[in-house]
Amino acid sequence: MDTRELNEAGLAGVIDHTLLKPTAASVDIIKLCSEAVAYNFAAVCINPCWVSLAAGQLAGSNVAVCAVIGFPLGATSTAAKAAEASLAVRDGAREVDMVINIGALLEGRTDVVMNDMQAVGEAARAQNPDAITKVIIETCYLNRAEKIHGVRFCRECLF
Repeated sequence: MDTRELNEAGLAGVIDHTLLKPTAASVDIIKLCSEAVAYNFAAVCINPCWVSLAAGQLAGSNVAVCAVIGFPLGATSTAAKAAEASLAVRDGAREVDMVINIGALLEGRTDVVMNDMQAVGEAARAQNPDAITKVIIETCYLNRAEKIHGVRFCRECLF
């Protein structure tokens, strides 16, 4: 399917155009934003250090800025994730995609997983009540039952 077909099918409007490479430079982010506008993607998904640049590039468009939080491992503290989310939204992100704490999920530490998700969502909404929080569950590390638990935790938080 080419980009014209994506737009005609309405699929582009639900895709986050993503660039999370550690080697990404400002020219790459500017290109990503330009492509997102040209193809009517829903959002650009980037590392938090690029949020201000992307927000400036996308000002006046319908494309949202989405920052990853706790990426790529989810193994940062709840406080660090909350601070990262708060700063990203303050800098112009309308969405944050947080990585779930897989180790805590695997150990059955429901309180840690839930607290993590709630803290990130609250931190984002404190900066912008309309901020959207999504959760990345690295399913490659989980069996079926663990995937179900992870999704249930997300549903219980209902950002």
